[in-house]
Amino acid sequence: MADICPVCGLPGELCMCEEIAREQQTVRISTDSRRYGKTVTVIDGIDGNDIDIDDLAKQLKSRCAAGGTAKDGRIELQGDHKKKVKTVLEDMGFQTEVR
Repeated sequence: MADICPVCGLPGELCMCEEIAREQQTVRISTDSRRYGKTVTVIDGIDGNDIDIDDLAKQLKSRCAAGGTAKDGRIELQGDHKKKVKTVLEDMGFQTEVR
């Protein structure tokens, strides 16, 4: 028997909760300067209850060919990847805001 989503009541393979959550959130993309002049791209504004931040961080690190981490509800990628992250997140269905 298929898993039933507790939020929408649809079977697991038909559940649209994550896609709806992506469309309703505005993700902020910015850069930050760290010690020794290192640049870090910070992705903030993702609700961890609706979207798996660790999986999203893994996909972004793979697409940007960079290291990084997901902590405190934010994703940090090593280097300046604002343009690439913006296109990847918009392809996934997120609304983005670059600062």
